Amino acid sequence: MQIDFQADLPLRDVVFNTLRQAILTGELKPGERLMELHLADRLGVSRTPVREAIRRLELEGLVTMIPRRGAEVAQITEKSMSDVLEVRRTLDALCAELACDRITGEGLDKLRKACDQFEQCVGTKDSRKIAQADVALHDIIVQATGNQRLIQMVNNLSEQMYRYRFEYIKDSSQHETLVKEHRIIYESIVNKDRDTAARAAKLHIDNQKKAIIRQIRLETDRGRR
Repeated sequence: MQIDFQADLPLRDVVFNTLRQAILTGELKPGERLMELHLADRLGVSRTPVREAIRRLELEGLVTMIPRRGAEVAQITEKSMSDVLEVRRTLDALCAELACDRITGEGLDKLRKACDQFEQCVGTKDSRKIAQADVALHDIIVQATGNQRLIQMVNNLSEQMYRYRFEYIKDSSQHETLVKEHRIIYESIVNKDRDTAARAAKLHIDNQKKAIIRQIRLETDRGRR
């Protein structure tokens, strides 16, 4: 974990963004203790911005305060994951339907290139690059709706969604399925087939949910041994 100092952001925000990204990508793992002094030394900052960042992360549900232990990275549970994906499933289906009606020729070109870029990233086996390409592809569909309220709702869920999506993408056995699902969604939008686009978007989320549940249960079983 390395801090990226940005001239246009206060230090407290830079530290917050650094820790947040480390949690979302799994660099800081669920259940890992967040000790202020250790993190401050690691990032080369004082304890104050670290303390403030941990409080903000707690408000976002990414950090949990445990009595007599302090702060730790929130666990990825089936309930928390299901809550997020349940909402995102409905929103993604709506976005796909609206994109069928509203996407421009330029948007379709961007979506096609995004599908190609995703496939190229899959070939690298780099989970972070794959996740970023996946987010970029879905963002094109969301933006194509032209519905600012819907875009805002999806963006509000995007960071929480990223954490679960990253867990899914780390499983390389699912990469071929992801590529196929993206292509179906793309072709449905090209053909303005609202029903197929919505079904494909829902299936896309359903498959992620099943895979993440398998991983959660596998990690739980390992922890009991």
